[in-house]
Amino acid sequence: MTIGRTGPIEQARPLNEGGRVAVAGKAAKPDVTVSISNEAFKKADWLNAIELVSAAPDVRGDRISELKAKIDDPAYINETLLNGTVDKIIEVLWPNGGDKLKL
Repeated sequence: MTIGRTGPIEQARPLNEGGRVAVAGKAAKPDVTVSISNEAFKKADWLNAIELVSAAPDVRGDRISELKAKIDDPAYINETLLNGTVDKIIEVLWPNGGDKLKL
């Protein structure tokens, strides 16, 4: 038996004729079954989603600089842009042209 400096105790094994360690017969596999609940699958999905969101960058610098360049351009803010923005706001607040405000 040898004791490694930081490793575990290693048992001495008998050698066969070729100088190799003798191998015992194969052990039978025990009958083991594992079942995973639906709750565990859902939890794993949530943890995976949280990990993906956490890994995403907080700021898209390329998109910010693109929008700053558009806003700095005096030709960007025009009648078409303003009308489109107002139409989108109305569509969000009054879906399907209803008379009730959606908040």
